[in-house]
Amino acid sequence: MNNPIIGSVVYSKMGRDKGSCFAVVEVINNDYVLIADGAKHKLSKPKLKNIKHLRPNGQVLDGIAQKLIMKTQVFDGELYRALRPFCEPRE
Repeated sequence: MNNPIIGSVVYSKMGRDKGSCFAVVEVINNDYVLIADGAKHKLSKPKLKNIKHLRPNGQVLDGIAQKLIMKTQVFDGELYRALRPFCEPRE
């Protein structure tokens, strides 16, 4: 993952959340981003993650990205519903 983009769908490659899907909600610097999924990691307390430990999906949640960039309120349920088609149920 070279240049993380706000609103992009990513999968975790490492850690307890391995295999889970998230959306990038903020870019901290070239190495770290904040991610959230609207369920376990809410927008009020996103997870700090090294971009080396993320695999991009190639998709961007346009509506969510626009709201995050414009600094308007995004609800956790809204993010969760937007990510649902990209997430596979974990067993």
